[in-house]
Amino acid sequence: MQADEDATIYKVVVNHEEQYSIWPADRENALGWKDAGKTGNKQECLAYIQEIWTDMRPLSLRQKLSDIP
Repeated sequence: MQADEDATIYKVVVNHEEQYSIWPADRENALGWKDAGKTGNKQECLAYIQEIWTDMRPLSLRQKLSDIP
């Protein structure tokens, strides 16, 4: 492993607005964030987020827009 290579194991976390992020797996989640069920290196976690987070709008906005006739 090179000196600048990130060896951190991350987990994918999600908040109440269904927004995703990565967080070091050995740390307690930040307030308001819960595990999304994926751990791995940074690239694996970011690839997972890119695959599942297809609508970047917060949940509250999506819900509000779906109520408009």
